[in-house]
Amino acid sequence: MQTETQKTIPFGKPIIGDEERRAVADVLAGTTLTHGPKVKEFEAAFAEFTGAEHAIATATCMAALHLAYLAIDLGPGDEVIVPAQTHVATAHAVEACGGKPVFCDAEPRTGNIDLDLLEGLITERTRAISLVHYIGKPVDMRRVMEIARKHDLYVVEDCAVALGARVDDVHVGLHGDIGCFSFYPVKHITTGEGGMVITRRDDIAERVSKQRAFGIDKNVLADRRHTGAYEIEYLGLNYRLAEVNAAMGVEQMKRLPGFLEHRERIHGLLHAALSEIDGVAPLDSDHDGHLRASHYCIVAMLEPPLDARREELIERLKAKGIGTSVYYPKSLPDTAYYRGRYGYEPGSCPVATRISTTSVAFPVGPHVEEDDVVRIAASVKETISEMQANG
Repeated sequence: MQTETQKTIPFGKPIIGDEERRAVADVLAGTTLTHGPKVKEFEAAFAEFTGAEHAIATATCMAALHLAYLAIDLGPGDEVIVPAQTHVATAHAVEACGGKPVFCDAEPRTGNIDLDLLEGLITERTRAISLVHYIGKPVDMRRVMEIARKHDLYVVEDCAVALGARVDDVHVGLHGDIGCFSFYPVKHITTGEGGMVITRRDDIAERVSKQRAFGIDKNVLADRRHTGAYEIEYLGLNYRLAEVNAAMGVEQMKRLPGFLEHRERIHGLLHAALSEIDGVAPLDSDHDGHLRASHYCIVAMLEPPLDARREELIERLKAKGIGTSVYYPKSLPDTAYYRGRYGYEPGSCPVATRISTTSVAFPVGPHVEEDDVVRIAASVKETISEMQANG
């Protein structure tokens, strides 16, 4: 049990300081809450960090993904290959445009999409490949782009948990046509809620910029003679990021290099410690030297017979003040919605099913210190021993 002197180590904790609070207060003290300069400043900082020609802030990562598919005119009859092991937003964005997600299983070593299976899922209806850099571990984009070019397909990179990850020293999200990011509270940086699209392509940037704001052709700040002087070019949505959120983002970007350095150090220590515990096998983080992860968390597989008692392990660790999570509770073809809609059988993507049902995610965020690593590993080892002793 957790003692009174032991702190709780949450799975995720946003790091918000006085700088963010002052930035938000400055926005609230002014008169501009939308269409303001802080969004532009946040976009510029994000573009500079990633090396993107274009960065377009959005209300959420789901909004960014939806806009990505709108920008390539995805519609009914079109298919997109989607990882089975991901958050539901990755597939829902395809569905929202009338397209069909076709699920590809995960590779067992990293949890990323299995590139050996990908090409076999391509049909004459396939328009795009969707990729998720699972828990910050980048997919081998060299292979992906070879396949995409061969079949003339768009590539949409879901980078929701991969800010800072690179392939061949190019930031994820810039290998394909579009990259989408999340700033949910437990991500690498937070804006409270928010997202970002990055791209090298002028045409896609133009579409995303306009369709995030009702399909209107002119920006309210720079392009209109007066507020009502505009035309509507596209079917659009209200997916804009507010100034308050962007003000937080500007300050969080200043902290990002330190956040990433801390995550890498803690990840290395905790990965090594968990690897020494019988019955626990952390997923790998690297293919080879041309991939650099950004370490969102550690996902560890539980080996038999411990795997059947995952929920008990999670509850026992919680009682000791150790926060964990699951990435993700079900593979997407195992969920009720996608089973019912497309007739997927349970376990149709067996590796993704196994990861979802027998793994535990451990924290490596900036709130985790080196002594926390020792405590997490000791608590896991101790708890497993207690469970074994109790049958």
